[in-house]
Amino acid sequence: MLIRRTLASTAAAAALFAATGPVHAADCPIKVGVLHSLSGSMAISETTLRDVMLMLIDRQNAEGGLLGCQLEAVVVDPASDWPRFAELTRQLLTVNEVDVIFGAWTSVSRKALLPVLEELNGLMFYPVQYEGQESSRNVFYTGAAPNQQAIPAVDYFLEELGVEVFALLGTDYVYPRTTNAILQAYLTQKGIPEENIFVNYTPFAHSDWSTIVSDVIALGAGGQQVGIVSTINGDANVGFYNELAAQGVSADDIPVIAFSVGEEELSGLDTSRLVGHLAAWNYFMSADTPENEAFIARWHEFIGDTNRVTNDPMEAHYIGFNMWVNAVEAAGTTDVDAVREAMWGQEFPNLTGGMAVMNPNHHLSKPVLIGEIRADGQFDIISQTPEIPGEAWSPFLPESATLTSDWQNLGCGMFDTSTDTCVQIGSNF
Repeated sequence: MLIRRTLASTAAAAALFAATGPVHAADCPIKVGVLHSLSGSMAISETTLRDVMLMLIDRQNAEGGLLGCQLEAVVVDPASDWPRFAELTRQLLTVNEVDVIFGAWTSVSRKALLPVLEELNGLMFYPVQYEGQESSRNVFYTGAAPNQQAIPAVDYFLEELGVEVFALLGTDYVYPRTTNAILQAYLTQKGIPEENIFVNYTPFAHSDWSTIVSDVIALGAGGQQVGIVSTINGDANVGFYNELAAQGVSADDIPVIAFSVGEEELSGLDTSRLVGHLAAWNYFMSADTPENEAFIARWHEFIGDTNRVTNDPMEAHYIGFNMWVNAVEAAGTTDVDAVREAMWGQEFPNLTGGMAVMNPNHHLSKPVLIGEIRADGQFDIISQTPEIPGEAWSPFLPESATLTSDWQNLGCGMFDTSTDTCVQIGSNF
């Protein structure tokens, strides 16, 4: 049922909350849920996020904890099984009684757990680039929205590489499909004809890429420059990049720009054959800043392996965790509603320089970086923007063009500016 709330009713609800009196400081220990796949197809990406959370918690405890309490990590493994994310979210909030959750990677896992999180008024920090089209009062999105990754990546293809034909290759779930719908609309506005936009989806863990790569190569038969925009997730990337190399496709022939491939994924590949292909993120391990140098040193000390890489979602957890710590200290409690209000406007240094800011739409302002794969599996940063505020709702899709999110002033994640009403159908379409 579609429910429309006026600003007056929002203000009344806020006043009612204020009248309930002060919240109480947390009991010890403060429990931090860590919800990342440690097995299954997404373990290649998510295991490192479990590890970096343990590092951050360990460091916070060494510095005296939080509100006079030590932090306790409660680690669970949803095993790349999307319904399991919902089950374990309920367990973390009701059985383990965690104060906050850091977790998920794929949008399908986030969508699965979101109703449970909102039902139980939990708080989660989501660290991965995603498709937007969502703004939950219970989630802070510390990864990139499409305007902080996908759109700048396509602009780079258009303006710097002269790409004329776009192959949008993705894993078959909500993030690639929604991102590609935004990109198709954007490319059309940029004058790219529909027949020059090739879209293909494959299942998780897909391994036979020979036909798809051949089809992409054929797109350039007329002499036009072809570029691949990849939203392929998980270990399917191993087969994809290996097939590109097997068919002799270099970055000079058909460049790839990826949104889900970073240093961790490249560590399992022969990157000598992938030199020159690209990725768009908000962080690369190769960033030359004192903050990043210190972060990498702490990571290597904690993990006990100087070969272990860092990547963008790790930085997102680093920023989100430290913002949460600062918000808890400002609120004097781990109470979800109090911490949420203390989060708006939080600032914390990016590892690439500059300052990340948490906006009232629960998305960060972050820089956008384009990186070029090197033979050693690292990236040369070839482009970096100033901080860009993340957009919860894409202006390029007609169903969201009039929507905005503002939890601080409007108390709404889905405010329709054409009718001045808050539309609430869960938290997303």
